[in-house]
Amino acid sequence: MTKYVLLTALIAIGFFANGQVDSTMVISIQEVIITSQRVPQKEVDIPYSVNSISRNEMDKFSPRTTPDALISTNGVFVQKTNHGGGSPFIRGLTGNQTLLLIDGIRINNSIFRYGPNQYLNTIDAFTIEKIEVAKGTGSVQYGSDALGGVLQLFTKEPFINNSEQKLHGNILGKYMTGDMEKTSRGEMNYSSEKLAAIVGGTYHDYGDLIGGKSTGKQSPSGYNEYAFDSKIVFAVNDNIQLTFVNQFLRQERVPVYHKVVLENYKLNEFDPQQRILTYARMNIQGHGKLFNQVKLITSWQQGIEGRNTQKNSSSILNKERDEVNTLGFTVDITSKLSSIWTANSGIEIYHDQIGSTKKEIADSGSGLIVEKRGLYPDDSKYNNYSIFSLHHLYLGKWIMDGGIRLNALQINISDATLGEVEISPEAIVFNASAMYNFSQAHHVYTTFSSGFRAPNIDDMGTLGIVDFRYEIPAYDLSPEKSQNYELGYKLSLPKFSGTVAAYYMNLNQLITRVKVDGQFIDGYQVYKKENVEEAYIKGLEATAKWKPLSAFEINGGVSYTYGQSITKDEPLRRIPPLNGRMAGTYSFLKFFTTAEFLFAGKQDRLAAGDKSDNRIPIGGTPGWQVANLYAGIQFASVKFNVGVQNLLNEDYRIHGSGINGVGRSAFLSISYAF
Repeated sequence: MTKYVLLTALIAIGFFANGQVDSTMVISIQEVIITSQRVPQKEVDIPYSVNSISRNEMDKFSPRTTPDALISTNGVFVQKTNHGGGSPFIRGLTGNQTLLLIDGIRINNSIFRYGPNQYLNTIDAFTIEKIEVAKGTGSVQYGSDALGGVLQLFTKEPFINNSEQKLHGNILGKYMTGDMEKTSRGEMNYSSEKLAAIVGGTYHDYGDLIGGKSTGKQSPSGYNEYAFDSKIVFAVNDNIQLTFVNQFLRQERVPVYHKVVLENYKLNEFDPQQRILTYARMNIQGHGKLFNQVKLITSWQQGIEGRNTQKNSSSILNKERDEVNTLGFTVDITSKLSSIWTANSGIEIYHDQIGSTKKEIADSGSGLIVEKRGLYPDDSKYNNYSIFSLHHLYLGKWIMDGGIRLNALQINISDATLGEVEISPEAIVFNASAMYNFSQAHHVYTTFSSGFRAPNIDDMGTLGIVDFRYEIPAYDLSPEKSQNYELGYKLSLPKFSGTVAAYYMNLNQLITRVKVDGQFIDGYQVYKKENVEEAYIKGLEATAKWKPLSAFEINGGVSYTYGQSITKDEPLRRIPPLNGRMAGTYSFLKFFTTAEFLFAGKQDRLAAGDKSDNRIPIGGTPGWQVANLYAGIQFASVKFNVGVQNLLNEDYRIHGSGINGVGRSAFLSISYAF
């Protein structure tokens, strides 16, 4: 019944807003600017589905992590293998089939895993100014992995101040009942005529997650995290600006709860999860048509994932460590070729170097250490080269977009198991779209995007236990490919806005794990990856936002996804169920309060892999409904935010997760600006 109530409410709101309320009562809904086409555009002018989350929204709801900030985003379903994870599903795909970016730089590297992972949780939510989600597109704009779409995070920008020097800061503390969260954050901002900077640090102490009703404390699930960030902007002159950024985040002793509870592990944890990003960016404001703006970015990233595992029946502690160092270089040129024609063209280069080790340590007191092959071939190299060109035409009531990207990779693996392997996969992708603006309020669009995901080191070189399988290496792999078709409608009125989109995505040459009959290692069935699967995903999405009064707003959305493997004649794995959200917010001066309702239907369309996944209950994941309340008020320089989550203490699990959602709980956040 939930879905019908919500859909009926959205339709009723749209009708009422369109025909029954005097628009003179309303303050217009704020216009949103999106950069998913590598150039700023009004959201209503973009010919595909996009969503955005602002810093203001994040401050109101005080999300625990960056993945938690996405939970209320329509069309994004966040699965949590563990409390320290959070993997966004976009158009039914996740892991290395969706692309994560930060300030335009790829987070995805050559050991990004298929299926859910924890990498988005290595980005400090306090550093983010805005999140953008582009669905069903992104390979032309940003390269490999964007089959489902692109999630881009933009960090806070310090701004040059031409009037006077300013120094100000902010400190914040947050506490969640049951000792589930203790957070502190400090931040300083400096601005002057030529120089601006922001420097911050964050510490989280996350206790074990307490679920609803009979679930209780889920132990072990808590962990600690600390992060530091800095961004410096220097104005060389009126036309050139330099930006220098450094980010560091480390999480320690992050348990994988379901492994300990369900798979007879004495210890199963990530230690550490660590990410470092350093980059320099030069923005050059030109004056000519061809080089109207030029952006140069050089970057270095380091990702470290340590894993400690020990079975209850074993005296051996396994310590694994994977490290990826990535060098990146981007040139992005904006051209204004005429009054109706703009373009973005450029090149991108990324180089990964992988280190992977494993040690078996006897805990019998002997101190014996045995060196083993790591999960990946040590000292593997992965080079990614691409050139792209995107074009935007404004022809009266028509907006036309199109682009092409050529991508080439060079993968070098030297391994005792694989031998010397070198492959050079290539891909060409393109997109084309058209939007017709019947008026300033009514917009209809259609779009086609081809996408690809190049095989990476995780596909080719994995040797060891992954999920609940034992995987062996494979190197004769080709890129996965997609073709996405979308038809949509956008409505933009002073008091009401909304979107409706229908899409169909064909997926071919999918890399999937194939069972090696009769082979078992350490009690686990052996699998090897092959390009053998073809599938499709189709779905519907709808959003609505109504602001009948300047102080009151209602917004919501629903998303339906259907995935089918043509090759196996069964559902695709981990497809999210019907899900949605509705919220009402009242704001007055420095006060706000929000009531939020989230729901997901039952998911019993299960692939064979889902049925054997111990994170998914027999018969499928039950549906659930969760109600939350939030409020905030500001007195001069002090701001208070409170939240009561899961009011009815619902016992629920997001489909595919390895841990249940939080039960009835509350938090208090206090910040002081100076």
